[in-house]
Amino acid sequence: MNLSRLNSRFVRILMLSFMGLALIACSPKPSFKNVDITGSKAFGNDFSLLDPDGKVRTLSDFKGKAVVIFFGYTQCPDVCPTTLTEMQQVMTLLGPQADKVQVLFITVDPDRDTAAILKQYVPAFDKRFLGLRPADQAALEKVAKDFMIYYKQVPGTSAGSYTIDHTAGSYAFDPEGRLRLYIKHAQGPEILAQDLKELLK
Repeated sequence: MNLSRLNSRFVRILMLSFMGLALIACSPKPSFKNVDITGSKAFGNDFSLLDPDGKVRTLSDFKGKAVVIFFGYTQCPDVCPTTLTEMQQVMTLLGPQADKVQVLFITVDPDRDTAAILKQYVPAFDKRFLGLRPADQAALEKVAKDFMIYYKQVPGTSAGSYTIDHTAGSYAFDPEGRLRLYIKHAQGPEILAQDLKELLK
């Protein structure tokens, strides 16, 4: 092959490569206020939990929506109702886009949080919110390990009056089912609404 033609072809390929890199570099990166954990694959990949009707739910059931997952329990005196109230306010701020967001409340207290209780408690904050529960203790331990969340029973004055210390943050997935954000507790609905709008773009 003619050397000048070879050099010319190489230069064209090189220029096209630089143009491609320039386009990638100019692509706007989402400006999240919460902790960006995009690309994390060591945890939070999926779950297999029961909804209040006894149906097994996995992350793929909610593909096409941004998913916010929060771990708690219905008898929680402060963190859980505060988080669910904040998410209710987020949904209001999102307006029509709220229908593209699924909030999942996963109980760390399946002994007391029966299907009937979850069915009543969680949608009381927003009818679109869904409560999920592990089928047994082994399933609870698995989902807690998979999402790297902490929970521990703290004894009360009687056998059934215990409280549970637990992780207060939440996770957010994009509509493709990819883990994207760790959401800090009690930062205000405006910040979270802004981040979810970024995920929905």
